[in-house]
Amino acid sequence: MTKTAARPPAEAIAVRPAQAPPPAGGRGRRRLADQVRAYGFLLGGLICFALFSWYPAIRAVVIAFQKYTPGSSPEWVGTANFTRVLHDPEFTAAWRNTLTFTLLALLIGFAIPFLLALVLNELRHAKAFFRVVVYLPVMIPPVVSALLWKWFYDPGAGLANEALRWLHLPTSNWSNGADTALISLVIVATWANMGGTVLIYLAALQSIPGELYEAAELDGAGLFQRIRHVTIPQTRFVILMLMLLQIIATMQVFTEPFVITGGGPENATVTVLYLIYKYAFLYNDFGGACALSVMLLVLLGAFSALYLRLTRSGEDDA
Repeated sequence: MTKTAARPPAEAIAVRPAQAPPPAGGRGRRRLADQVRAYGFLLGGLICFALFSWYPAIRAVVIAFQKYTPGSSPEWVGTANFTRVLHDPEFTAAWRNTLTFTLLALLIGFAIPFLLALVLNELRHAKAFFRVVVYLPVMIPPVVSALLWKWFYDPGAGLANEALRWLHLPTSNWSNGADTALISLVIVATWANMGGTVLIYLAALQSIPGELYEAAELDGAGLFQRIRHVTIPQTRFVILMLMLLQIIATMQVFTEPFVITGGGPENATVTVLYLIYKYAFLYNDFGGACALSVMLLVLLGAFSALYLRLTRSGEDDA
């Protein structure tokens, strides 16, 4: 016969009182403290942007309407700097060379990274090794890369012409010829900057579900059909964004013409940024340099806004 334990009387059972919610003022103070802490962490970055990005940009816009020489008080001249720059014979050549460089960079430097990413994505062995090899040029300082290619392009003992002689092919003037200088710089820029683009494409390709490729193979799709109907649609956003960034970057090309060709021969490689450099540091005309900078800023800003608007409208229609 089992005994049941006697229950204590109801009076002996302690009932915990329900905890009152914290006052609204306490929650608000904690939320405010969290926001202050978050903005405190952002403060360093905001200060750096304000000092080294926003202030120089605003200052450049102001100087574009002034006659400014370091060490002297500025004089307001209105749009005279813009008028003088527009009538400069080098102005047309600089914009023509910059737009041609951008077009060639898109034709060469936009397709090659995507094809390399496709090849790397299909590799089964030594993937990490080839990723490092592709990214190595990015880790070389741009000026060092330009000097290296300047030696490659030397018409006499340069490596490029030596390779052509070894293959019994005609040599070229490369960066020393007015007809070949610009395409030579495009090759340098593509080699030096495509590593990061290849890795971004590779990450986008690896995020595509394998089931899509399997379904395409079951439907009888070949290699090019899989790329057209699966790969490109799945990486469309990355492709469009990298295209915008590449156009903006190539419109601001400076290092290659500055180090390799010096804007020559016969102004064949004078770009907008190189002309800005000449105005500021060779002609001591900071007003003209800032005026040309504002023109480039307005053009790139308008192009970026139009590009994003068109791509978004295309996505909405799809």
